[in-house]
Amino acid sequence: MNQKLEAYKSWIKNQRVAVIGLGISNTPLVEYLGRLGVNITVFDKSEPEALKDKIQALKDYNVEFSLGKDYLSRLKGFDVIFKTPIVRPDIPEFLAEKERGATITSEMEVFFDLCPAEILAVTGSDGKTTTTTMIYELMKAQGYHCYLGGNIGTPLLNRIDGITSEDKIVLELSSFQLLTMRKSPHVAVITNLSPNHLDVHTSMEEYVDAKKNIYRHQQKGDLAVFNADNAITNALKQEAADQSVFFSRTQELKTGAFLKNDILCYRDDSGTTEYLHKKELALPGDHNVENYLAAIAATKAYVSADTAVRVGKSLKGIEHRIEFVRELNGVKYYNDSIGSSPSRTMATLNAFDQRVILIAGGYDKKIPYDPLGDVLIEKTKHLILIGQTASLIEMALMRRLKGKNRGLDLRITHCSTLRQAVDCAYLSAKPGDIVLLSPASASFDMFKNFEERGRKFKEYVMAL
Repeated sequence: MNQKLEAYKSWIKNQRVAVIGLGISNTPLVEYLGRLGVNITVFDKSEPEALKDKIQALKDYNVEFSLGKDYLSRLKGFDVIFKTPIVRPDIPEFLAEKERGATITSEMEVFFDLCPAEILAVTGSDGKTTTTTMIYELMKAQGYHCYLGGNIGTPLLNRIDGITSEDKIVLELSSFQLLTMRKSPHVAVITNLSPNHLDVHTSMEEYVDAKKNIYRHQQKGDLAVFNADNAITNALKQEAADQSVFFSRTQELKTGAFLKNDILCYRDDSGTTEYLHKKELALPGDHNVENYLAAIAATKAYVSADTAVRVGKSLKGIEHRIEFVRELNGVKYYNDSIGSSPSRTMATLNAFDQRVILIAGGYDKKIPYDPLGDVLIEKTKHLILIGQTASLIEMALMRRLKGKNRGLDLRITHCSTLRQAVDCAYLSAKPGDIVLLSPASASFDMFKNFEERGRKFKEYVMAL
Protein backbone atom coordinates (compact mmCIF):
# COMPACT_ATOMS: atom_id res chain seq x y z
CA MET A 1 0.00 0.00 0.00
CA ASN A 2 1.15 3.52 -0.82
CA GLN A 3 0.65 4.97 2.66
CA LYS A 4 1.60 8.48 1.54
CA LEU A 5 -1.10 8.35 -1.14
CA GLU A 6 -3.74 7.06 1.27
CA ALA A 7 -2.90 9.83 3.73
CA TYR A 8 -3.18 12.40 0.93
CA LYS A 9 -6.59 11.07 -0.09
CA SER A 10 -7.88 11.41 3.46
CA TRP A 11 -6.52 14.92 3.72
CA ILE A 12 -7.69 16.28 0.35
CA LYS A 13 -11.30 15.19 0.98
CA ASN A 14 -11.58 17.86 3.68
CA GLN A 15 -10.09 20.68 1.61
CA ARG A 16 -11.83 23.26 -0.52
CA VAL A 17 -10.17 22.74 -3.91
CA ALA A 18 -9.90 25.00 -6.96
CA VAL A 19 -8.71 23.72 -10.34
CA ILE A 20 -7.58 26.38 -12.81
CA GLY A 21 -8.09 25.34 -16.42
CA LEU A 22 -10.04 22.36 -17.73
CA GLY A 23 -7.39 21.21 -20.19
CA ILE A 24 -5.45 18.03 -20.99
CA SER A 25 -3.87 17.60 -17.57
CA ASN A 26 -6.59 19.02 -15.36
CA THR A 27 -9.68 17.25 -16.74
CA PRO A 28 -8.47 13.82 -15.55
CA LEU A 29 -7.39 15.52 -12.29
CA VAL A 30 -10.94 16.79 -11.68
CA GLU A 31 -12.35 13.33 -12.42
CA TYR A 32 -9.89 11.71 -10.01
CA LEU A 33 -10.58 14.19 -7.21
CA GLY A 34 -14.29 13.91 -7.94
CA ARG A 35 -14.19 10.15 -7.42
CA LEU A 36 -12.57 10.78 -4.04
CA GLY A 37 -15.51 12.97 -3.03
CA VAL A 38 -13.59 16.27 -3.03
CA ASN A 39 -15.51 19.56 -3.31
CA ILE A 40 -14.09 21.23 -6.42
CA THR A 41 -14.56 24.52 -8.23
CA VAL A 42 -13.26 24.61 -11.79
CA PHE A 43 -12.09 27.97 -13.18
CA ASP A 44 -11.68 28.39 -16.93
CA LYS A 45 -11.66 31.41 -19.25
CA SER A 46 -13.70 29.52 -21.86
CA GLU A 47 -17.43 30.18 -22.06
CA PRO A 48 -19.84 27.45 -20.88
CA GLU A 49 -20.89 26.55 -24.42
CA ALA A 50 -17.30 25.68 -25.37
CA LEU A 51 -17.00 23.35 -22.37
CA LYS A 52 -20.47 21.80 -22.38
CA ASP A 53 -19.24 18.28 -23.15
CA LYS A 54 -16.67 18.37 -20.35
CA ILE A 55 -19.19 19.86 -17.94
CA GLN A 56 -21.64 17.06 -18.78
CA ALA A 57 -18.94 14.43 -18.20
CA LEU A 58 -18.38 15.80 -14.67
CA LYS A 59 -22.06 15.96 -13.68
CA ASP A 60 -21.81 13.03 -11.24
CA TYR A 61 -19.17 14.79 -9.10
CA ASN A 62 -19.38 17.66 -6.64
CA VAL A 63 -18.05 20.26 -9.09
CA GLU A 64 -18.94 23.93 -9.48
CA PHE A 65 -17.78 26.13 -12.35
CA SER A 66 -16.56 29.70 -12.74
CA LEU A 67 -16.25 30.35 -16.46
CA GLY A 68 -15.81 33.14 -18.96
CA LYS A 69 -14.06 36.47 -19.10
CA ASP A 70 -13.85 37.19 -15.34
CA TYR A 71 -13.46 33.55 -14.35
CA LEU A 72 -10.93 34.21 -11.55
CA SER A 73 -13.09 36.78 -9.74
CA ARG A 74 -14.47 34.01 -7.48
CA LEU A 75 -11.04 32.62 -6.57
CA LYS A 76 -11.33 33.35 -2.86
CA GLY A 77 -11.15 31.19 0.27
CA PHE A 78 -9.68 27.98 -1.19
CA ASP A 79 -7.34 25.63 0.65
CA VAL A 80 -5.68 24.04 -2.39
CA ILE A 81 -5.37 25.53 -5.88
CA PHE A 82 -4.25 23.34 -8.79
CA LYS A 83 -2.99 25.61 -11.53
CA THR A 84 -2.70 24.72 -15.19
CA PRO A 85 0.94 24.85 -16.40
CA ILE A 86 0.48 27.76 -18.80
CA VAL A 87 -0.86 30.14 -16.08
CA ARG A 88 1.95 31.93 -14.26
CA PRO A 89 2.19 31.32 -10.49
CA ASP A 90 2.63 35.02 -9.71
CA ILE A 91 -0.66 36.42 -11.01
CA PRO A 92 -2.41 38.65 -8.41
CA GLU A 93 -5.23 36.18 -7.75
CA PHE A 94 -2.78 33.42 -6.81
CA LEU A 95 -0.64 35.71 -4.69
CA ALA A 96 -3.70 36.92 -2.76
CA GLU A 97 -4.88 33.37 -2.06
CA LYS A 98 -1.38 32.28 -1.07
CA GLU A 99 -1.25 35.21 1.38
CA ARG A 100 -4.49 33.88 2.91
CA GLY A 101 -2.88 30.47 3.41
CA ALA A 102 -3.80 28.56 0.25
CA THR A 103 -1.45 25.98 -1.25
CA ILE A 104 -0.70 26.66 -4.94
CA THR A 105 0.26 23.42 -6.67
CA SER A 106 -0.21 21.40 -9.87
CA GLU A 107 -1.09 17.91 -11.03
CA MET A 108 2.59 17.21 -11.75
CA GLU A 109 3.87 18.50 -8.42
CA VAL A 110 1.44 16.31 -6.49
CA PHE A 111 2.34 13.33 -8.68
CA PHE A 112 6.03 13.79 -7.81
CA ASP A 113 5.14 13.96 -4.11
CA LEU A 114 3.08 10.76 -4.14
CA CYS A 115 4.70 8.57 -6.80
CA PRO A 116 6.41 5.46 -5.30
CA ALA A 117 8.31 4.59 -8.50
CA GLU A 118 11.56 5.90 -9.96
CA ILE A 119 11.03 8.77 -12.39
CA LEU A 120 13.11 9.42 -15.50
CA ALA A 121 12.28 12.84 -16.98
CA VAL A 122 13.28 14.90 -19.99
CA THR A 123 13.13 18.61 -20.71
CA GLY A 124 14.72 20.93 -23.25
CA SER A 125 13.85 23.41 -25.97
CA ASP A 126 13.80 20.82 -28.77
CA GLY A 127 13.70 17.06 -28.99
CA LYS A 128 12.19 16.36 -25.59
CA THR A 129 9.14 14.42 -26.82
CA THR A 130 11.23 12.21 -29.10
CA THR A 131 13.87 11.63 -26.41
CA THR A 132 11.18 10.85 -23.83
CA THR A 133 9.60 8.34 -26.21
CA MET A 134 13.00 6.77 -26.94
CA ILE A 135 13.68 6.31 -23.21
CA TYR A 136 10.22 4.80 -22.69
CA GLU A 137 10.69 2.34 -25.55
CA LEU A 138 14.16 1.38 -24.31
CA MET A 139 12.89 0.72 -20.78
CA LYS A 140 9.89 -1.24 -22.06
CA ALA A 141 12.06 -3.34 -24.35
CA GLN A 142 14.31 -4.18 -21.41
CA GLY A 143 11.29 -5.59 -19.58
CA TYR A 144 10.32 -2.84 -17.16
CA HIS A 145 6.66 -2.01 -16.53
CA CYS A 146 6.58 1.65 -17.52
CA TYR A 147 4.23 4.62 -17.56
CA LEU A 148 4.69 7.41 -20.13
CA GLY A 149 3.28 10.84 -19.34
CA GLY A 150 3.65 14.52 -18.52
CA ASN A 151 3.83 17.17 -21.21
CA ILE A 152 3.76 14.45 -23.85
CA GLY A 153 -0.02 14.55 -23.41
CA THR A 154 -0.84 11.99 -20.71
CA PRO A 155 -1.39 13.06 -17.08
CA LEU A 156 -0.61 10.31 -14.57
CA LEU A 157 -1.98 11.42 -11.19
CA ASN A 158 -5.31 9.79 -11.99
CA ARG A 159 -3.45 6.47 -12.50
CA ILE A 160 -1.29 6.65 -9.39
CA ASP A 161 -3.30 4.03 -7.46
CA GLY A 162 -1.95 1.35 -9.82
CA ILE A 163 1.71 2.45 -9.74
CA THR A 164 4.11 0.40 -7.59
CA SER A 165 7.68 0.90 -6.44
CA GLU A 166 8.82 -1.63 -9.07
CA ASP A 167 7.47 0.43 -11.97
CA LYS A 168 9.35 3.09 -13.93
CA ILE A 169 7.88 6.47 -14.87
CA VAL A 170 9.08 8.31 -17.99
CA LEU A 171 8.01 11.96 -18.22
CA GLU A 172 8.36 14.89 -20.55
CA LEU A 173 8.42 18.14 -18.55
CA SER A 174 7.89 21.64 -19.93
CA SER A 175 9.36 24.82 -18.51
CA PHE A 176 5.86 25.75 -17.30
CA GLN A 177 5.55 22.49 -15.34
CA LEU A 178 9.07 22.89 -13.93
CA LEU A 179 8.75 26.55 -12.95
CA THR A 180 7.43 25.79 -9.44
CA MET A 181 8.73 22.23 -8.98
CA ARG A 182 10.45 21.44 -5.69
CA LYS A 183 11.31 17.82 -6.44
CA SER A 184 13.49 16.36 -9.19
CA PRO A 185 13.44 12.96 -10.92
CA HIS A 186 15.88 10.11 -10.31
CA VAL A 187 17.20 10.60 -13.87
CA ALA A 188 17.03 14.09 -15.40
CA VAL A 189 17.79 14.88 -19.06
CA ILE A 190 18.15 18.31 -20.67
CA THR A 191 18.31 17.87 -24.45
CA ASN A 192 19.32 21.47 -25.27
CA LEU A 193 18.34 25.03 -24.45
CA SER A 194 17.66 27.98 -26.75
CA PRO A 195 15.26 30.96 -26.59
CA ASN A 196 11.67 29.70 -26.29
CA HIS A 197 8.34 30.60 -24.69
CA LEU A 198 9.43 34.18 -24.07
CA ASP A 199 5.80 35.21 -24.54
CA VAL A 200 5.11 33.65 -21.11
CA HIS A 201 8.46 33.68 -19.29
CA THR A 202 9.63 37.10 -18.17
CA SER A 203 13.12 36.54 -19.59
CA MET A 204 15.51 33.95 -21.01
CA GLU A 205 17.04 33.78 -17.53
CA GLU A 206 13.71 32.74 -15.99
CA TYR A 207 13.18 30.16 -18.75
CA VAL A 208 16.59 28.54 -18.10
CA ASP A 209 16.10 28.76 -14.33
CA ALA A 210 12.80 26.88 -14.64
CA LYS A 211 14.53 24.14 -16.63
CA LYS A 212 17.14 23.77 -13.88
CA ASN A 213 14.47 22.44 -11.52
CA ILE A 214 14.64 19.12 -13.36
CA TYR A 215 17.97 18.44 -11.58
CA ARG A 216 18.16 21.14 -8.87
CA HIS A 217 16.49 18.99 -6.18
CA GLN A 218 18.14 15.66 -6.99
CA GLN A 219 19.47 13.44 -4.20
CA LYS A 220 22.61 11.33 -3.82
CA GLY A 221 22.63 8.55 -6.40
CA ASP A 222 20.50 10.46 -8.92
CA LEU A 223 21.73 11.15 -12.46
CA ALA A 224 21.64 14.31 -14.61
CA VAL A 225 22.32 14.14 -18.37
CA PHE A 226 23.45 17.24 -20.29
CA ASN A 227 24.16 18.11 -23.93
CA ALA A 228 27.87 18.93 -24.31
CA ASP A 229 27.26 20.54 -27.72
CA ASN A 230 24.87 23.19 -26.40
CA ALA A 231 26.56 26.16 -24.75
CA ILE A 232 23.90 26.63 -22.08
CA THR A 233 23.54 22.99 -21.04
CA ASN A 234 27.30 22.48 -21.14
CA ALA A 235 27.66 25.14 -18.46
CA LEU A 236 24.92 23.60 -16.28
CA LYS A 237 26.69 20.29 -15.63
CA GLN A 238 28.79 21.74 -12.82
CA GLU A 239 25.59 22.58 -10.91
CA ALA A 240 24.28 18.99 -10.75
CA ALA A 241 24.03 17.72 -7.18
CA ASP A 242 25.58 14.27 -7.63
CA GLN A 243 26.24 12.16 -10.72
CA SER A 244 26.14 13.83 -14.11
CA VAL A 245 27.12 12.85 -17.62
CA PHE A 246 27.32 14.44 -21.06
CA PHE A 247 26.22 13.33 -24.50
CA SER A 248 27.70 14.75 -27.70
CA ARG A 249 27.29 14.34 -31.44
CA THR A 250 30.38 16.40 -32.30
CA GLN A 251 33.12 15.36 -29.85
CA GLU A 252 34.52 12.21 -28.30
CA LEU A 253 33.96 12.16 -24.54
CA LYS A 254 36.01 10.64 -21.74
CA THR A 255 32.73 9.66 -20.09
CA GLY A 256 29.25 9.66 -21.63
CA ALA A 257 27.47 9.00 -24.91
CA PHE A 258 29.02 10.28 -28.14
CA LEU A 259 29.34 9.78 -31.89
CA LYS A 260 32.70 8.53 -33.21
CA ASN A 261 33.23 7.65 -36.86
CA ASP A 262 29.42 7.80 -37.21
CA ILE A 263 29.03 5.08 -34.54
CA LEU A 264 26.94 5.80 -31.42
CA CYS A 265 29.11 4.94 -28.40
CA TYR A 266 29.12 5.10 -24.60
CA ARG A 267 32.26 5.26 -22.47
CA ASP A 268 32.70 4.84 -18.72
CA ASP A 269 35.25 3.29 -16.35
CA SER A 270 34.57 -0.17 -17.76
CA GLY A 271 35.47 0.87 -21.32
CA THR A 272 33.79 1.95 -24.56
CA THR A 273 30.64 0.27 -25.87
CA GLU A 274 29.76 0.67 -29.55
CA TYR A 275 26.05 0.59 -30.36
CA LEU A 276 25.10 1.19 -33.99
CA HIS A 277 25.92 3.31 -37.03
CA LYS A 278 23.89 6.49 -37.28
CA LYS A 279 22.49 5.31 -40.64
CA GLU A 280 20.98 2.32 -38.84
CA LEU A 281 18.79 4.58 -36.70
CA ALA A 282 15.19 4.23 -37.86
CA LEU A 283 14.59 7.95 -37.21
CA PRO A 284 16.49 10.19 -39.66
CA GLY A 285 18.49 13.34 -38.97
CA ASP A 286 21.41 14.46 -36.83
CA HIS A 287 18.99 15.78 -34.22
CA ASN A 288 17.69 12.24 -33.72
CA VAL A 289 21.28 11.02 -33.32
CA GLU A 290 21.53 13.54 -30.46
CA ASN A 291 18.19 12.42 -29.04
CA TYR A 292 19.23 8.77 -29.05
CA LEU A 293 22.61 9.55 -27.48
CA ALA A 294 20.71 11.33 -24.70
CA ALA A 295 18.42 8.31 -24.30
CA ILE A 296 21.40 5.92 -24.16
CA ALA A 297 23.08 8.06 -21.49
CA ALA A 298 19.86 8.22 -19.45
CA THR A 299 19.22 4.46 -19.53
CA LYS A 300 22.77 3.04 -19.39
CA ALA A 301 22.18 1.67 -15.88
CA TYR A 302 18.91 0.03 -16.92
CA VAL A 303 19.20 -1.08 -20.55
CA SER A 304 21.66 -3.46 -22.24
CA ALA A 305 23.56 -2.51 -25.38
CA ASP A 306 21.80 -5.28 -27.34
CA THR A 307 18.40 -3.85 -26.39
CA ALA A 308 19.49 -0.31 -27.29
CA VAL A 309 20.69 -1.45 -30.72
CA ARG A 310 17.46 -3.34 -31.41
CA VAL A 311 15.25 -0.41 -30.38
CA GLY A 312 17.34 2.11 -32.31
CA LYS A 313 16.93 0.13 -35.52
CA SER A 314 13.18 -0.39 -35.10
CA LEU A 315 11.76 2.76 -33.46
CA LYS A 316 9.48 4.39 -36.00
CA GLY A 317 8.48 8.00 -36.39
CA ILE A 318 6.30 9.85 -33.94
CA GLU A 319 3.24 11.80 -35.05
CA HIS A 320 3.99 15.43 -36.03
CA ARG A 321 7.78 14.84 -35.98
CA ILE A 322 9.06 14.58 -39.59
CA GLU A 323 6.06 12.33 -40.11
CA PHE A 324 5.71 11.05 -43.68
CA VAL A 325 2.15 11.77 -44.83
CA ARG A 326 1.97 10.61 -48.45
CA GLU A 327 3.59 10.68 -51.89
CA LEU A 328 1.53 12.23 -54.69
CA ASN A 329 2.70 12.72 -58.27
CA GLY A 330 6.27 12.03 -57.19
CA VAL A 331 6.12 14.65 -54.37
CA LYS A 332 6.61 13.61 -50.73
CA TYR A 333 4.74 15.42 -47.94
CA TYR A 334 6.03 15.56 -44.35
CA ASN A 335 4.34 16.82 -41.19
CA ASP A 336 6.68 18.39 -38.61
CA SER A 337 4.09 20.45 -36.77
CA ILE A 338 6.08 20.00 -33.54
CA GLY A 339 8.55 22.46 -35.11
CA SER A 340 7.37 25.38 -32.98
CA SER A 341 10.76 27.12 -32.65
CA PRO A 342 13.44 28.22 -35.15
CA SER A 343 15.99 25.77 -33.73
CA ARG A 344 13.60 22.84 -34.15
CA THR A 345 12.83 23.76 -37.76
CA MET A 346 16.53 24.23 -38.48
CA ALA A 347 17.22 20.69 -37.23
CA THR A 348 14.39 19.30 -39.36
CA LEU A 349 15.57 21.08 -42.51
CA ASN A 350 19.05 19.71 -41.95
CA ALA A 351 17.62 16.18 -41.86
CA PHE A 352 16.90 16.44 -45.61
CA ASP A 353 19.62 16.25 -48.25
CA GLN A 354 17.81 18.52 -50.71
CA ARG A 355 16.10 21.90 -50.77
CA VAL A 356 12.43 21.66 -49.81
CA ILE A 357 9.17 23.54 -50.17
CA LEU A 358 8.63 24.75 -46.61
CA ILE A 359 5.39 25.89 -44.98
CA ALA A 360 6.26 28.00 -41.93
CA GLY A 361 4.83 30.65 -39.62
CA GLY A 362 2.37 30.84 -36.76
CA TYR A 363 1.98 32.31 -33.28
CA ASP A 364 4.72 34.67 -32.09
CA LYS A 365 6.51 33.45 -28.93
CA LYS A 366 8.76 36.55 -28.93
CA ILE A 367 11.90 34.63 -29.87
CA PRO A 368 14.53 35.63 -32.49
CA TYR A 369 14.31 34.23 -36.03
CA ASP A 370 17.64 35.43 -37.42
CA PRO A 371 19.44 32.08 -36.89
CA LEU A 372 16.85 30.45 -39.16
CA GLY A 373 17.75 32.67 -42.12
CA ASP A 374 20.96 30.92 -43.18
CA VAL A 375 19.36 27.46 -43.05
CA LEU A 376 16.41 28.69 -45.12
CA ILE A 377 18.84 29.87 -47.80
CA GLU A 378 20.60 26.51 -47.92
CA LYS A 379 17.64 24.18 -47.50
CA THR A 380 14.56 25.88 -48.97
CA LYS A 381 13.54 26.40 -52.60
CA HIS A 382 10.07 27.83 -51.92
CA LEU A 383 9.08 29.38 -48.59
CA ILE A 384 5.33 29.56 -47.97
CA LEU A 385 4.48 31.73 -44.95
CA ILE A 386 1.36 31.97 -42.78
CA GLY A 387 0.39 33.39 -39.40
CA GLN A 388 1.70 36.12 -37.10
CA THR A 389 5.37 35.35 -37.64
CA ALA A 390 5.28 35.32 -41.47
CA SER A 391 6.85 38.76 -41.80
CA LEU A 392 9.36 38.06 -39.01
CA ILE A 393 10.62 34.95 -40.78
CA GLU A 394 10.78 36.76 -44.12
CA MET A 395 12.76 39.64 -42.59
CA ALA A 396 15.18 37.21 -40.95
CA LEU A 397 15.73 35.58 -44.33
CA MET A 398 16.21 38.91 -46.12
CA ARG A 399 18.80 40.07 -43.59
CA ARG A 400 20.79 36.89 -44.25
CA LEU A 401 20.46 37.22 -48.05
CA LYS A 402 22.21 40.60 -48.18
CA GLY A 403 25.51 40.33 -50.01
CA LYS A 404 25.08 36.64 -50.82
CA ASN A 405 24.79 35.06 -54.26
CA ARG A 406 23.11 31.85 -53.13
CA GLY A 407 19.45 31.74 -52.23
CA LEU A 408 18.45 34.36 -54.80
CA ASP A 409 16.23 31.79 -56.54
CA LEU A 410 14.26 31.15 -53.36
CA ARG A 411 10.56 31.95 -53.86
CA ILE A 412 8.51 33.45 -51.03
CA THR A 413 4.72 33.29 -50.92
CA HIS A 414 2.34 34.53 -48.20
CA CYS A 415 -0.94 32.68 -47.59
CA SER A 416 -3.85 33.44 -45.26
CA THR A 417 -4.55 29.89 -44.09
CA LEU A 418 -2.85 26.52 -43.80
CA ARG A 419 -5.21 25.10 -46.42
CA GLN A 420 -4.14 27.80 -48.88
CA ALA A 421 -0.50 27.05 -48.06
CA VAL A 422 -0.97 23.34 -48.82
CA ASP A 423 -2.69 24.18 -52.11
CA CYS A 424 0.13 26.59 -52.99
CA ALA A 425 2.76 23.93 -52.22
CA TYR A 426 0.87 21.40 -54.36
CA LEU A 427 0.82 23.77 -57.35
CA SER A 428 4.51 24.65 -56.88
CA ALA A 429 5.88 21.13 -56.44
CA LYS A 430 7.41 18.99 -59.18
CA PRO A 431 8.23 15.26 -59.13
CA GLY A 432 11.10 14.63 -56.72
CA ASP A 433 10.23 17.61 -54.48
CA ILE A 434 9.56 17.51 -50.75
CA VAL A 435 6.80 19.57 -49.11
CA LEU A 436 7.42 20.11 -45.40
CA LEU A 437 5.30 21.69 -42.69
CA SER A 438 7.72 22.87 -39.99
CA PRO A 439 6.41 26.24 -38.81
CA ALA A 440 9.26 27.46 -36.53
CA SER A 441 6.41 28.99 -34.52
CA ALA A 442 3.69 27.99 -32.08
CA SER A 443 0.19 27.21 -33.32
CA PHE A 444 -2.05 29.34 -31.10
CA ASP A 445 -2.90 32.03 -33.65
CA MET A 446 -4.84 29.54 -35.79
CA PHE A 447 -5.09 26.26 -33.84
CA LYS A 448 -5.57 24.92 -30.31
CA ASN A 449 -2.16 23.24 -30.33
CA PHE A 450 0.48 21.80 -32.64
CA GLU A 451 -1.37 18.46 -32.76
CA GLU A 452 -4.47 20.07 -34.27
CA ARG A 453 -2.27 21.96 -36.74
CA GLY A 454 -0.51 18.76 -37.80
CA ARG A 455 -3.73 16.80 -38.21
CA LYS A 456 -5.26 19.58 -40.30
CA PHE A 457 -2.16 19.60 -42.49
CA LYS A 458 -2.48 15.85 -43.01
CA GLU A 459 -6.19 16.21 -43.74
CA TYR A 460 -5.50 18.85 -46.40
CA VAL A 461 -2.66 16.82 -47.94
CA MET A 462 -4.75 13.65 -48.10
CA ALA A 463 -7.53 15.62 -49.82
CA LEU A 464 -5.24 16.76 -52.68
